[in-house]
Amino acid sequence: MHGYNNIIKPLLDRLLALVALILLSPVWLVLTLLLWFNNSGKPFFFQQRPGLQGRVFRVIKFRTMTDQRNARGELLPDEQRLTALGALVRRTSLDEIPQLLNVLRGDMSLVGPRPLLVEYLPLYNPQQRRRHNVRPGITGWAQVNGRNAISWEQKFEYDVWYADNVSWRLDLKIMWLTIARVFRSEGISQEGHATMQKFTGNTVI
Repeated sequence: MHGYNNIIKPLLDRLLALVALILLSPVWLVLTLLLWFNNSGKPFFFQQRPGLQGRVFRVIKFRTMTDQRNARGELLPDEQRLTALGALVRRTSLDEIPQLLNVLRGDMSLVGPRPLLVEYLPLYNPQQRRRHNVRPGITGWAQVNGRNAISWEQKFEYDVWYADNVSWRLDLKIMWLTIARVFRSEGISQEGHATMQKFTGNTVI
């Protein structure tokens, strides 16, 4: 699958991302306006994330949480900053739409391990680090097998398995399952949390 992963897949990604951006442009416009008013003029969320081979890029998403802080200047917990509109956008996965621009830039793929935080890079063991052997994706094998409702260890196992077995058949299967999961709003958050607890490292490395 070397030719598919390095030549065909990136070309298909850009083509499909462009088509999706055109088709979703009305949704993009409406959400931008709504989130502009909902988040004090900040409809988008930008953050540094590691991509292929750990190279860092800037990911873009629709903003679903405010920047509210406590008296010490620290960000409030996610569940307190997640707005009602943000929860709806997150539940329907519409917050991921702007990442189509990352796909057009070549930073991401439509399908691949989700791009996580840069601070996690030194916490991976050698096996988990292999998730960066492919471009990160808007959706992935871990997302259709539990998303944020599964443990970090399970998520990394799915990511590495995908990186070792990437193929066009698997990508089609993941995209089809993603559509089904979005309609059922499954695995949006970890039990007892608004999103997903941070990864703090492995018990045994």
